[in-house]
Amino acid sequence: MIGILAGMGPKSTGPFVDKVVHYCQVLYGAKNDMDFPHMMIYSCPTPFYVDRPIDPQAMEQAIIDGAKRLEATGIDFIAMPCNTAHVYYDQIKQALDVPLLNIVDETIKTLPQSAAKVAILGTPSTIESELYQQGLLTSGFQYVVEPYWQGKVNQIISDIKKPDQVDRAKELWVELINELSGKVDTVIIACTDLNVVTEQTDSHVHFVDSADCLAMAVVRNYLSNSEHSAVH
Repeated sequence: MIGILAGMGPKSTGPFVDKVVHYCQVLYGAKNDMDFPHMMIYSCPTPFYVDRPIDPQAMEQAIIDGAKRLEATGIDFIAMPCNTAHVYYDQIKQALDVPLLNIVDETIKTLPQSAAKVAILGTPSTIESELYQQGLLTSGFQYVVEPYWQGKVNQIISDIKKPDQVDRAKELWVELINELSGKVDTVIIACTDLNVVTEQTDSHVHFVDSADCLAMAVVRNYLSNSEHSAVH
């Protein structure tokens, strides 16, 4: 059974599950209800605030508590569709007895070799952790960082969490992508909350969505751990 530790943020949970269902259809032809995997989805509220620093101990403990509750349901492995949570990946993994997929690793695996200038769009905690920067350099990619991009990303994420500001978030997203065009050739969407606005993208820049990469990895891991390699 697949375990999904979600709710970080709340609006990213539904789109991620939809992506998992999509890859069940794409990777092994799931069609009827019985063709799809058993999934346990746990929405885990965490002390994350866009406008203030994260309390590392409180955040780590909240995620570990959620992961252990999810593990207790009998799942076979866990995926966390939240990049910020991966700042605490090693500690969470150590607290579990089941495998924990890594969204950063799965995302970097999918980058085209032609990617020459890569931008990373995520929360301040994700960017400051340098998880993606280190992963990119290790894999032979170069990244581009402009400090003022982060302010725009922060505002977009903040607006996404407010029902009456989603339209403004979409407008700011278009502005940001226009600024990125010409400066980078590849953009990593390193925040699952940004799924709300990424459909507003019309650019020659190549986008790599971390949530999409993790969803694909979830289904592949499910297939490798089950006999459900084909739909009958």
